[in-house]
Amino acid sequence: MEQEKRKESCSCQEGCCVKTKHRDSEEYKSLIHRLNRIEGQVRGIRSMLEEERYCVDILTQVSAIQSALNAFNKELLSNHIKTCVVEDIKKGDEAVVDELCDTIRRLMK
Repeated sequence: MEQEKRKESCSCQEGCCVKTKHRDSEEYKSLIHRLNRIEGQVRGIRSMLEEERYCVDILTQVSAIQSALNAFNKELLSNHIKTCVVEDIKKGDEAVVDELCDTIRRLMK
């Protein structure tokens, strides 16, 4: 498997530094595929509203979108741990563990 490359330099915009990460094509395609599916589901809900569909049917579709977003988060988090976190720990940067814990806490709200 090709080693992921991350840019640690900041690209500062309006006082905010933005980290970037190059993803291999397989990871990128998988994440984009999930997002495209979610985007289609959201458009479907809009159509359902425009067609005055029954509330429970719309709520069922919203629940499906939430599940799809959770699956997206799980895949992205798993990839993050396997690449970015491991790489930073190997470099001796243990602050990434605190960042990971904070991220997980935010996701578990």
